[in-house]
Amino acid sequence: MCTLNLGILAHVDAGKTSLTERLLFDAGVIDKLGSVDTGNTQTDTLELERQRGITIRAAVVSFAIGDRTVNLIDTPGHPDFIAEVERVLGLLDAALVVVSAVEGVQAQTRVLVRALRRLGVPFVFFVNKVDRLGARFPDVVEALAAQLSIRPIAISSVVDAGTKLARVEALAVGCEPLFSTLCEALGENDQALLDDYVLAPERLTEERLGRALADQMASGLVHPVFAGAAMTGVGVSALASAIATILPERGPDPDGPVAGKIFKIERGWGGEKLCYLSLTSGTVLLRQYLDLPKGPERVTAIHVFEDGRVRGAESLRAGQIARVSGLTGARIGDAVGSDPLAGGRVHFAPPTLETRVLARRPSDKSALWLALNQLAEQDPLINLRRNEETDEVFVSLYGEVQKEVIQSTLLTDFGLEAGFEESTVILVERPVGIGTGLQILFKEPNPFLATVGLRVERRPAGAGNSFALEVDVGQMPAAFYRAVEETVFETLKQGISGWQVIDCHVAMTAARHSSPASTAADFRQLTPWVLATALSAAQTVVCEPVDRFHLEAPVESLSSVLTLLAKTAAATSDSVIADGVARLEGTMASQMVRTVQQQLPGLTSGAGTMETAFDHYAPIACPPRLRLRSGPDPFNPVEYLLRLRGSA
Repeated sequence: MCTLNLGILAHVDAGKTSLTERLLFDAGVIDKLGSVDTGNTQTDTLELERQRGITIRAAVVSFAIGDRTVNLIDTPGHPDFIAEVERVLGLLDAALVVVSAVEGVQAQTRVLVRALRRLGVPFVFFVNKVDRLGARFPDVVEALAAQLSIRPIAISSVVDAGTKLARVEALAVGCEPLFSTLCEALGENDQALLDDYVLAPERLTEERLGRALADQMASGLVHPVFAGAAMTGVGVSALASAIATILPERGPDPDGPVAGKIFKIERGWGGEKLCYLSLTSGTVLLRQYLDLPKGPERVTAIHVFEDGRVRGAESLRAGQIARVSGLTGARIGDAVGSDPLAGGRVHFAPPTLETRVLARRPSDKSALWLALNQLAEQDPLINLRRNEETDEVFVSLYGEVQKEVIQSTLLTDFGLEAGFEESTVILVERPVGIGTGLQILFKEPNPFLATVGLRVERRPAGAGNSFALEVDVGQMPAAFYRAVEETVFETLKQGISGWQVIDCHVAMTAARHSSPASTAADFRQLTPWVLATALSAAQTVVCEPVDRFHLEAPVESLSSVLTLLAKTAAATSDSVIADGVARLEGTMASQMVRTVQQQLPGLTSGAGTMETAFDHYAPIACPPRLRLRSGPDPFNPVEYLLRLRGSA
C-alpha cells in the first residue's frame, strides 16, 4: 500500500483541528466527532491544548483513504509555536493549507506558504467556515493569488455562502466553468494541452486533465482550492477524494537500507525519552541498533501510528511513523541511517524575545535549570542561556503565549513554580569590516601551546555564520581543527556588546602545535582570545529585529492610525483603501509591535487588526544596550587570562 505524509497547516483558529476530526470521522477511524471548544479532539492531547483550544505540539494520526495510508500530521497554527511546524515540513509529501472563508489570508498563512514553496512541498487549499457570517469564497481565492503569488484553481463552488444553509458543489472537470478555467491554467505550463484546448478541445478528456492537474500540482505550478465547513462536513468529501487521488504519494521500500528522521521528542511517565521517527526506507526491529549522529542506540520499544490509534509493535516499516523508546542520545532533527530528507531544512525566523526565568523557591534553582533543558531539548529553536556570573537563567521566545505555556508546563509536568520577567527584544551584532587576529606558539603573551590565526568578515544578510580552513590540514591532528571550529561558533554567541554575532565568516589562517605537548584544550582556550581580537579589528554593529506588518482599520480612523505608526517610526510601503477599509503594509521595529497592538483597538473602536512577522535585522538607531556577559571575557585579554589561570 502506498503512503502519503500529509501536513495540515493553518493560521490559528482557521479550523484545521476541526478538519482533522472530520477527516478521521469520515474515514471511520473515530465514531464520534471531538470539538476544540470541549477539548476532546484526537490530536490535541495536552491538557493545556484542551484548556486553551489551540494546538501546541505537532500530533500524528494514521488512517486509510482508498488504497492509500495517510499519515496526517496536525501542526500548531499559532506563530509562537513555529518551531513545531519547522520540524514537520521536511517530512511531507504534500500539505493541506486551511484558510478561513471569513478572515481570508492571514500572517501565518503567508509564512507557511513561503516555507512550503521554498521546500518544494505540493499543497492544496481548503477554504473553511463557508457557513459563517461574512464568508466570501471567491474573494478568498482572489486573495490567495494576489497575496501569495500562486495560481489557485477553485475546484468547488459555494451556494448561500455565509449562512447555515451554505452548501458546496464539486465542479466537474469536463464541464464549465471548471473546464475552461482548468485548461487556461494548465495550458500556461503545457503547450500541447493549450494547443488542443484551442484547436481540438474534444481531446481533453477528464482523465487527461486530471492527470495534468496532479502533475502540475506536484510540481508546485498550480494549487487546487476546495471549499467547505469542517464542523458540519460540507465539502469535506471532495477534499478526501482529492487526498486519495491527486496528491503525490510514495512507494516506500521496506527492504531498503534504514533511513528516517526524528522530528519530535517527548518524555514518558518515568522521564524516558520518546522519539517520533518517520521511516522513509527499510524496516526497524525491536532491540535493533540504529545509527544516530552520536553513535548507535538500541530500540527498546516501538509504538506505531496505525488506523487512528497507537499500538505496540515488534517492527516499524518504511512509510510508517512510530514513537520509539531507547534512543537516549537522540535529538530532534537527527537523521537515522542514511536519510535522503536530512538536507531539507527550513529556516524560519529566530525567536526575537527573551525573558529571565526565576524559581519561586530558591531551592528549586537546579531543578528549574534541568527542567528547562528538557523543554529546550523538545524545542531546539528555543534557546536557553545561563549567566554563570549571576546564576540567572534566560529563555528566548516567539511570543507571550509561549511564555504562558512554558510556565504552565513547568508547574504541571515538573511541579515547579516559576516567574517570568517582562520580555525584552533580542539584539544581534554584525561584522562591519574585515579583521584578523593571531597568537603564535612560544611567543609572548601567548601562554598556550598552540598557534591560531583567524580572519573574520561579514556575510550577506541572512546567510548565517560559517567557518573555513585556509591552512594545510595535514599539519595537525583533526581534533585540534574541530576544537577551533566548535569554539569559534560558541564564542560568536557573545560579541563585542555581548549579543550573538550573525552573518559572519571566520577563516583559520594559521595553525601550529607542539607534539606531543599540545592538547585540544590549548586550542579551545586560545581561540576565543584570537577571535575577539579579529572581531575588535573588524568592529560590529548592533542590530534590532524588524517586523513586517499588515494592518487593517476603518477609513475614519486612518488619520489616528497613521499618527501612531509615525510615533513608532514605522515605514509604510503599501496602502490600499477599499470598501471603507484601509489596508496598510510596511515594517516597524519588533520592540514597537506590542505598543501598536495595545493602542490599535482604542483608536479603531475595536475594528482594527494587525498581523506581524519577522522580516530582517537592521542597525539600531539609538545607543544599544549591552548584554551582560557570561564566563571569561576574551575581549579583555588580561582578565581573560587571569580567569583561565584561576579556574585551572
